[in-house]
Amino acid sequence: MAGQLDREISLEAQTASVVRELAEAADLKVGRLLVVGVSTSEVAGSRIGTAGALDVAQQLLAGVESVRRAYGFDVAFQCCEHLNRALVVERAVLERLGFMEVAAVPVRTAGGSMAAIAYRSLDDACLAMNVQAHAGIDIGETLIGMHLRPIAVPFRPSLRWIGEARVTAAYTRPPLIGGQRAVYTLEQEDGGNCD
Repeated sequence: MAGQLDREISLEAQTASVVRELAEAADLKVGRLLVVGVSTSEVAGSRIGTAGALDVAQQLLAGVESVRRAYGFDVAFQCCEHLNRALVVERAVLERLGFMEVAAVPVRTAGGSMAAIAYRSLDDACLAMNVQAHAGIDIGETLIGMHLRPIAVPFRPSLRWIGEARVTAAYTRPPLIGGQRAVYTLEQEDGGNCD
């Protein structure tokens, strides 16, 4: 439970630790996309949607960005339901991946604190209607699953809480197609016939 968290570790460091572990497990690198959903209310110990905190969002963003710079992946920050769960991305990412842009500026009370801080901090930020990310982190049970590719693999980071918020994460993989005779790696190749 929340009592398990180490109050000596900053929110930035907690976030960086979780993002780094997921980046390793998901092989996040240049060209890959991480979706991040955050309830700063939950991180601060309140019920989701009741006490958004820009200062908390700033600390979490710093943790995400430190790992993003090291690995080179892109990030999408989910807005709250008041902006229909649109996502803050850099315009270059939106254009490269062909996402549909929607028009709004997230603020603490409509979009959420995390999206508001990300919008003001990213290079040429804009909102995407939806994305299909390679991996995702959900801090405070904001429900990011709609923004992941179809086959999600649950990931359990060593830190299960950031602040007072529960953390869940997942990465995706391509669908495994075929059947009993299907081969998924070159090492499995058996040289059999397929007539």
